[in-house]
This record gives sequence, structure tokens and C-alpha cells, in this order.
Amino acid sequence: MKQHQPQALAGAMLLALGLAGCASGPGAPAGNADARTVSIVRTAHGIPHISAPDLETLAYGVAYAQAEDNVCQTARQLVTVRGERARWFGPTALGLLGIRMLPNEVADTFIAAHMNDARLARGVAEGSEAAQLNRGYVAGYNRFLAERGASLPADCKGQPWVRPMSLADYSRMNELTMVQAGLAALADGIVGAQPPAPAAVTTPVSAAQPEVNRVDLADAAQAMREAGLIDSPLGSNAWAFGRETTADGRGLLLGNPHFPWVGVNRFYEMHVTVPGQFDVMGATGANGPFVSIGFNKDVAWSHTVSTGKRFTLHALMLVPGDPTRYLVDGQPEKMSSRDISVAVLNGDHTVSTRQRTLWTTRWGPVVVIPRAGLNWTATTAYAVQDANAGNTRYAGTWLGIARAANVADIRQALSQLGTPWVNTIAADRLGNAMYADVSVVPDVDAAQLERCTPSPALAALRGAAGLVVLDGSRSDCGWRRDPTSAVPGLTPIERLPIAVRGDWVHNSNDSFFHTHPLQTFPGISPLVGDARVDSMRTRAGLTEIPELVARGKVTALAVQQQLFENRNFMGQAVVPDLLAACSANPPASSAARDGCAALVGWDRRSDLDSRGAHLFREFWRTARLIPGVYRTPFDAAQPVATPSGLKMADAAVAGKVWDALAQAVNTVRTAGFALDAPLRAVQRPAITGDAIALHGGEPFEGVLNYLGNQFAPGLTAQGLRVDYGTSYVQTVGFDARGPLAQAILTYGQSTDPASPHATDQLLLFSRKEWPTLPFHPDEVARAQIGATLKLTRP
Repeated sequence: MKQHQPQALAGAMLLALGLAGCASGPGAPAGNADARTVSIVRTAHGIPHISAPDLETLAYGVAYAQAEDNVCQTARQLVTVRGERARWFGPTALGLLGIRMLPNEVADTFIAAHMNDARLARGVAEGSEAAQLNRGYVAGYNRFLAERGASLPADCKGQPWVRPMSLADYSRMNELTMVQAGLAALADGIVGAQPPAPAAVTTPVSAAQPEVNRVDLADAAQAMREAGLIDSPLGSNAWAFGRETTADGRGLLLGNPHFPWVGVNRFYEMHVTVPGQFDVMGATGANGPFVSIGFNKDVAWSHTVSTGKRFTLHALMLVPGDPTRYLVDGQPEKMSSRDISVAVLNGDHTVSTRQRTLWTTRWGPVVVIPRAGLNWTATTAYAVQDANAGNTRYAGTWLGIARAANVADIRQALSQLGTPWVNTIAADRLGNAMYADVSVVPDVDAAQLERCTPSPALAALRGAAGLVVLDGSRSDCGWRRDPTSAVPGLTPIERLPIAVRGDWVHNSNDSFFHTHPLQTFPGISPLVGDARVDSMRTRAGLTEIPELVARGKVTALAVQQQLFENRNFMGQAVVPDLLAACSANPPASSAARDGCAALVGWDRRSDLDSRGAHLFREFWRTARLIPGVYRTPFDAAQPVATPSGLKMADAAVAGKVWDALAQAVNTVRTAGFALDAPLRAVQRPAITGDAIALHGGEPFEGVLNYLGNQFAPGLTAQGLRVDYGTSYVQTVGFDARGPLAQAILTYGQSTDPASPHATDQLLLFSRKEWPTLPFHPDEVARAQIGATLKLTRP
């Protein structure tokens, strides 16, 4: 195949430059240039402070600044949302689609089937501010390409897939973010859903769903874990303290999102101002034109991934003899089919086209999840309905938060139901602390869930694997359309959990049930969350926050120190029993005995100088899965204290524990590390070859400062390599003038290895240094590095 020639790419960039405007100064467009000019000032660590007279010009500057740091990352994501990964990188190579690594051909087929450019354009047009942001962002990115296209970083320099962005491209990028916890996580199941061969004899309806009746629930749960729908790879901690607990009587916030260090779910730090509208600083997603986690002069907020369900599955009763027709209220309906074509790069460097037929229903696309027993048979099929599909309300929500003067204003912004899959934790200068899971959740209450779950087997699947399956043969089992909801079909804010307190609230990815020991939320749908505690960080937070408060009035410094103490909650919970058994009944295995000896000296933290922390991690990675391993099992009445201990009095359990410890010892030795090595010698970033020592631990250990590896966990000869976890971490309080903010963007602003800001903040994180963020104009002026960049859009 003929590749794009450099001249063609240059021509596209010159066209984009003509559309994008030019720098202010000599030769600037005629007219009132100041009304279309954005100023970009950089301070330490490359943080841009971007000021513009309106939203469109602001987004223009944001896009340009983000491209200066991460243009290749954006260019690659554009390949993904255009459905061209197989065309440029081959059909079988794996690429990132949302939160999953999938074969490029699968990702492209999903993108081609799901993206509805006309629908997205209509949704953006309904929110005029979103349309302004989109126009500005696209023009700003294209201007950067036009000006810098000949000198891009090595990762994308001269590549034919680097092309200007369109409005449709940008809408697709945002849509993929919205559905990454729903349809995109099931992309392979949607692409793989094909009707069975015609059956001569149909199975009686009473015998339908035989696969579900036989499914291994543990394996089904593991399949959902691998898809990122259980123990999501997107997580966080957030704490908010109110007037009753803080030293100054004002609000205080800790935001500690745990997100990937690579890919478009990385955060980007910035300060954005539209005079008279908002002045807000913090972090955004890789291509966000607004701050998604941050603060203004009156409020600070963070987000944590919530337990709410973003989609439901619908069991379809098929018409006998025709697996592409299904019954609703006894009447047959025909599935819609669509032939999807994707271009693929062949081994001989030619390009060919592959085609696949995908199917959809009134509920959404047909999907198969074989490990959950959800297959397309002669009698039954399943469709998936995603509540976030077409969600273009997100821009209005975060702009509303940016303009908030207190937590009540944040609540009002959230009522638009634009936050796709996160809780909101906030504090204001008045001393209010707020928790809210006002996110996009299908409007299905407990009674409907009970009435519309087709079988006990599917109810069991919901409990084990978190998959909600409704009866698709009944129209009254569709989502409720409450006219009081901002979006009928979604649960309205009045039936979602919100708490405003004067002491404290927190969340670490378990449900609203565990916001505060004294806080209750009656009548909330099970689709929002339940009383289970799946995150050991929740147990850690509910232990450490009361201890912090009991020591005295809370300050930002105290919160920072608490987070970076790196206590290993599960180490504290189980190692005493392990060491007691080591002494009383030493294991027969010499490797296990060596493991005992090494763990005696462990301080039960995951700090830089903690010796043996890596050994415990590899041990607990396996041992926690041993059936009946706990001496005291989980007790719903004691969600913080249980489960705990090790059931070493049970010989069978003890034998498996010793095996797990011996296996961990062998893993550590095979990797070439001492059993009692300090963590600083073992754990370092995967995004650089620099040996930067990292503190923190995995969520299954209950370490609040979560560090891990998203796709290749575990210890190797390269150590514990981190590409995920604590990312943009901030504490924000207030004085009479405004915010008092300190923050670290752990991996740095830039994905270009040649940038001075690629890993500079990793060194701060390693040393536990929290830079103070310049917010007020005089602070920014004193901290400015380099010249001010002024850009005028057309």
C-alpha cells in the first residue's frame, strides 16, 4: 500500500493552520484579537496556567498546551477512536480500548459499530458550552500539528497516522471515556456475538439458559475482573474533613485517584481561567478541556470510581427456529444487523478489508460472555444496555463544579447526571464535607430487580460476578422513566446517596454504605451499591481516619503524612498469626521457614525502607485466595475488623498457607532479590529506565497509597514495575484569601521521554515532597518559568 507522503502530511497541517489561527502580534488576524487570545504561562514542573476570555478560546489553549506535552499520546488515541488500529498496527496486536487491552481488529470493529457521529453531534449541540469547548479543542490541537508537525517526538514523528483532528474524532474520544466501564469493557463479547446455526429442533423454553445453570461462578467473577468490571483498574481514595475536625474550622480535602500511568486515562495538571466565569486548578484527563479533579477559591473536590452499575443485560427469549427474532410481551421483534468493515494491515504490508455482521436489539447490542454462561443459543440471547452511551452532559457537569462556591453548588451541578462512573467527595471553605454518588445508574430499584431477574441462576450470577440480567421478554422490565429525573431512564439525584457532614466523609471504591460509620442512606437501589466491603483500602481508611481525628485537629500536613505512612492493613491483620504458627509449628519446607524469618523483621508497611514488603505481597497475592484462609471470616456487623487472622489451626488451610509462602520465597529468589530487601531496592516505575525508588502497595494489601501494574502484576527480575496507582494526589484547604493546595502528579506532565517533565515529579513522590501550587495571579507571576505564550484563534 502507498503510504502518506511527507508532502501530503505537510499540506494537511498547513490547511489546519489556516483554520486554526496564528499567534498574536505582527500579522495577527484583523479585528479584536484580544477577544480571541489565550495566554499560557508555565510554572514549575511544566504546569500551564491558561487564561482566555471565553470557553472556546480556553479550550484552544488547553489543547495546544496538552499537545506540547503529549501529542503522540493523543495521536495514537485518535487512531483508536477512528477505528484504524488494525490498519496501522496490525489486526492481532493488542491495543488499549478504554481500560482493556484487546486485539486491534476487535477494537476497530467495536468502534465502527458503536460510534454514531450524528447522535454525538446532536448531543454536543444541545449543550452550547460543550460545543464551544469541542470547537476550541479541535482547533487548538490542529494548530499545534500545523506548527510543530515536522518536529514531533520520536514516538510519532513522520508517522502517516498522525493527522488533524475533526469534531467527530473529539466527540468519539469523549464517548469512549463515557462507555469504558460498560460497552467498551464488553467489546469482545459484542464483536463475538453471532447467531447459532439453525436448529432442527428447538429447546423448550422451560429449559432455556442451561449454560447459566452450569456456570462456574468463581470463573465468571474472574472473567469480569479481567474485563475491569470487578475490582476496577480505575480506583481512588478521597477524604473530606469538615469544620468539626479541622484545625481552622474550614474544609480540607485529600484527593488520591489511582489511575493508569500510561494511556489516555493519565491525568494532566493545569490551571484554567475565564475571567468572570471560573478560576480553577487541578487535573484533567489526557484530553479534557476542563479540570475534573481540583479546586477553586471556595471548594475542592475529588472523585473515586463508584460501585454503581452502568449497564444492564437483558435476557432475550428467541422465536423458535429464528435466533434473530425475539419476543417482547409475546410479540416478535426482529434484530437489526449491520455489516461492519475494517481495514487491516497484512504481513506483506498491503491493506485489505475484513467484514463482520453485528446484531442489535431494542435493548442494545447482542453480547456473549461465555465464562458467565451467557451465550447466543437457539432459545436465548443477551443484549447490553449502557446508561452512559451518548452521555454528552459531562461538560456541563464539570463546568458547573468549576463555578461552585460551596458544596450545595456542586450538588446542583451533579444533578445533570453527567458524571459517568464516579463518586464525588468535596469540601468547602465554610467547613462542609460532602460525599455523593450522583453518577449515571440505570433506574431499576430493588423491587424491579427482584421481579425482573429471570432465574435463580442469573440472580446468583449477579451476586458473584456483578452482572445484572433483566427479563428482556417483558417491556415492564425496562428501565423506569421517572419524569423527575434529569434523564428519564437514569436514577434521579433525589434517589441517589448524598451526605453533607461537619466531621468527615471518605470513599475508597466501596459503596455509599461505608461513607461514615454513623451515616445511613435508606432506600437506595442495589444498582448503586450494597453493604459489601471489597476494597481493603476501605477498611484501612475507616481505621486510619478515626485515629487521625483522635490525635487532634486535622491539618493538611497530618493528612499527607497519614497517606504516605504506607501502612499495610492486611499485613497487620494476618502476619501475627503467621509468625505465631512459624514459632509454634514450623513448616516442613525450608523455603517457608526462610519466609518466616524474613517477615519477622518486616515493619508491616510498604514504605521505602520496609524490609520484606515485597515478600509479603507475593505471599498474599496467592494466600488470600485460599478457601477458608481467615481465622475470623467476614461479619457484616464488623466490616472493618473482619475478615482477619489466619486459620492456622486447620491443618489443610495451614498446609496451603505454607505452600503459598514457599512459592513467594521462590518467586523472590528467582527474581534475584533478597527476602529482606528494602522495598526501595525492588519497586520502581515501568515508564522509565531510571531506578526511582517507589513507596506504596497493592489494594489487596490494604495500602492506601496504591501502586501496581495493570496488565503484568507480580515480581520479576526487573522488580515490581509500577504503571498504575497514585497519580494526581492533592490536599486542599482554605484561608481567608482562597485555596491552600499542595499536589503531586506522580508520573509528570509529559509522555515524551525527552521532556524534562516526563518523570520530574516521580522524584518528588519518591521523596514525599508535596509542592505548593501557585494559584493567585501574584503567586503565578513569581513562579513563572519562561515566556508567556499568547495564541489567537480565528
